Amino acid sequence: MQIYNTLTRRKEPFTPLVAGKVSMYVCGMTVYDYCHLGHARVMVAFDVITRYLRHRGYDVTYVRNITDIDDKILKRADENGESITALTERMIDAMHEDEARLNVLPPSQEPRATGHIGDIVAMIETLIEKGFAYPAENGDVYYRVRRFADYGKLNNRQLDDMRSGARVEVDVHKEDPLDFVLWKSAKPGEAHWPSPWGNGRPGWHIECSAMSTCCLGDTFDIHGGGPDLTFPHHENEIAQSEAATGKTYVNTWMHAGAVRVNQEKMSKSLGNFFTIRDVLAEHDPEVVRYLLVASHYRSAINYSVDSLVEARKSLTRLYTALEGVASDSSGQTNDVADTYRERFTTAMDDDFNTPEALAVLFELAREVNRAKSEAPDNALPLAAALKQFAGVLGLLQQSPQIFLKGSQQQGVALSEAVIEEKIAQRQAAKANKDFAQADAIRDELAALGIILKDSREGTTWVIEAIQ
Repeated sequence: MQIYNTLTRRKEPFTPLVAGKVSMYVCGMTVYDYCHLGHARVMVAFDVITRYLRHRGYDVTYVRNITDIDDKILKRADENGESITALTERMIDAMHEDEARLNVLPPSQEPRATGHIGDIVAMIETLIEKGFAYPAENGDVYYRVRRFADYGKLNNRQLDDMRSGARVEVDVHKEDPLDFVLWKSAKPGEAHWPSPWGNGRPGWHIECSAMSTCCLGDTFDIHGGGPDLTFPHHENEIAQSEAATGKTYVNTWMHAGAVRVNQEKMSKSLGNFFTIRDVLAEHDPEVVRYLLVASHYRSAINYSVDSLVEARKSLTRLYTALEGVASDSSGQTNDVADTYRERFTTAMDDDFNTPEALAVLFELAREVNRAKSEAPDNALPLAAALKQFAGVLGLLQQSPQIFLKGSQQQGVALSEAVIEEKIAQRQAAKANKDFAQADAIRDELAALGIILKDSREGTTWVIEAIQ
């Protein structure tokens, strides 16, 4: 098995620290708001990676943390007039609902930052004792970046090139502008915990260093996250953890690709920002998951209505192959199925190459369709293999009859209320002479098989099959 290592910028043979076992930590959500499509990308990517490692026989300990204390959380709780606990618990429940709908398996452990304050304080004390950190007069504690000789190795950056970086915070209490905060002193009325430096709360970076090492040890196999975390978050994790323990922090670094919307960066300012529940309110969760799986985990994904339509068509092809084949054929195999099993494994062993693995599934689906008409007895083991391999990707988990019925209706993911709301949005756009937006709404509905018909009496709609 080969995995691309962000640290070395190349694929490397994967050899876990302990034979037969894999230890993996992935940076989770800061729970101040609903999860968005970028979060879904990371959730699904590392869910597939976990499923495949287990499929290959590894005992995987998958740790994904929750950041439940943070500046954004404090600000949002204050804006909402609710307690921090009420906000974070509500958002954690929503996150779990979103994951379940996307068929994302729960991690082995899900530590929360507030549950590891003691471990965080202990790590900061160690860094101070070793000269890698210092308390400031204002009660904050900072990390001495220049003291760690390898700082920048994950991102291939030189220290002096970082001074002008946008993410370098200017603070009169720092010895060096590059230094970053480990402990923040509490402002009046803020949530806080006691520490040797006064009441306060942890900085974001130290939370993951403490939680990961507490759960997995000083060194572990895989650390993952989103594309925006390589710097400064993961760079800072390496500096903190290796300075504290004197050991290599992580052997393999993995990062998922970004999500773009209609070829543009997803952003609230651009009006193309979607939460997971926004998307799942209108689209079949398995179709959304397929879209996320169909691209290699390191590649950027383009989210659009057209891409979802294509995802549904692809899933329809796979479900059609399973239609009419007995569902209790899991124990059967034959030489043809074994050949496809080898090809699927070869694809996934190559840095979890899901596009190539899906190509194998489509070829296997053609074999199933051929066998159903020419050699029905062979259809059973082939269909069993198709369902098994797709299951490793978290796909084909519905009854073929249920999925295909929904595909034929095309409007299955849109309730009448949602359709009428979109029509109202289109009418408002036309009234504002925003004809581009009006056309975009019409095209979006048309792509889902919902055809709008304008007349003097208003706008009506019908469902038509997509050719």
